[in-house]
Amino acid sequence: MTSPRRLHLNAFLMNTGHHEASWRLPESDPYAHVETAHYVRLARIAERGTFDSLFLADGPVLFNSVGQRPSGALEPITLLTALATATEHIGLIATASTSYNSPYNLARRLASLDHISGGRAGWNIVTTAGAEAARNFGLDDEPAHATRYERAAEFLDVALKLWDSWEDDLVLADKTAGVWGDPGKIHPARHKGTYFRVEGALNVPRTPQGHPLLVQAGSSQDGRRFAARYAEAVFTAQQTLADARDFYADLKSLTERAGRNPEHVKVLPGIVPVIGSTEAEARAHERVLEDHIVYEHGVNRLERLLHLDPGTLDLDARLPDGLPPESAIEGAKSRYTLVVELARRERLTVRELIGRLGGGRGHLTFAGTPGQVADAIEEWFRGGAADGFNIMPAVLPSGLDLFVDHVVPILRERGLLRREYGPRQTLRQRYGLPRPANRYATPASPSSSPSPSPAAASTATATAPTASAHPIRRPERTRTS
Repeated sequence: MTSPRRLHLNAFLMNTGHHEASWRLPESDPYAHVETAHYVRLARIAERGTFDSLFLADGPVLFNSVGQRPSGALEPITLLTALATATEHIGLIATASTSYNSPYNLARRLASLDHISGGRAGWNIVTTAGAEAARNFGLDDEPAHATRYERAAEFLDVALKLWDSWEDDLVLADKTAGVWGDPGKIHPARHKGTYFRVEGALNVPRTPQGHPLLVQAGSSQDGRRFAARYAEAVFTAQQTLADARDFYADLKSLTERAGRNPEHVKVLPGIVPVIGSTEAEARAHERVLEDHIVYEHGVNRLERLLHLDPGTLDLDARLPDGLPPESAIEGAKSRYTLVVELARRERLTVRELIGRLGGGRGHLTFAGTPGQVADAIEEWFRGGAADGFNIMPAVLPSGLDLFVDHVVPILRERGLLRREYGPRQTLRQRYGLPRPANRYATPASPSSSPSPSPAAASTATATAPTASAHPIRRPERTRTS
């Protein structure tokens, strides 16, 4: 008998909340974005709600105007390392760019996080759009969209080689013979490609998960093809159930055509829940947030997204005709199309569009009672549009508290969400995914048979062991606050 299909919930944590005006509310701490205690509190709330994971966005550039909202962010792998010592079960997903990192250093940092957390690390793989980031790394402009994804594919191939460069049973720890490890089970990368040359093996042992959970967040055609080849979870943004179904079906089909099991890619659309005891109260909360938007900031941001000259947009007019097609955009292609289609479909003025984007930057914003929020989640989940959701509270920590205290119990009653975590598991196990086989392992090794390629290594179908069964023995981790 197969187990019932369960929701996967990820908490997307962003300083004082996803709504751009959240920091202006009396309850909000405008300095929280650099306070570890703030994120520890949020992680523990999400863990109380038995979420699978939490996620931190990032980029090698100063986002937003410092006049608009809390700006700057702690480096996510560093912050997640602190959160690993303050939590026991929840997965820890960091964003890191393939355009502005080197494979060896990033593979090492992520492997270290996986060891420190006991197998709870994930990597949100981004290619980083925008000229501002490029100029921080000595480039005049951002690389072309296709070039960024070509580099990302080679980056992943190198990272997967490095994570496999130690076989699971390398460590012998034979004190009598004086042999710590088997040199024959080290496999240097010896990679020479278009973008990278990497010679040696990683200097961190293979991790509890084999490698961190691979997450991807681009919904363009290049992004979908990349996700079909590598991703194990996909964060996406759709405004309608129909669009979400189309994306879900297309990605699962692409994954199958890439030779992978479609069930091994979990699709998680973003939702910004604004919760009230009544629908009227929820909409009142939404209006309070909209009333705190500084529209000058919204216009500037929208003009940059749409590649328009400053001063082009009129707050009380609709978007101008003649905007460039997605094919002409080198930046955030899918988000560009989503915003333009939303404005055209609902005939929104620029002011109305900024209000709609203020909460989730294109993700679905839903104002309602806990039951209505649960209904929307269930409809998308059962309707072939999602395997779970990226929960993006408009205000933090109150929005996450409300979701956990009032929506989570309804989802549990409906049999959609676990009531408790149970035995400790890796993040990969939380998402129902196998532990990838090491491509170099022999049939006699504890690992499964070798995989033919980096992509295949990330999608092996062997049964995942528990975290405690990891071949490298080490003492139990002590939890600290």
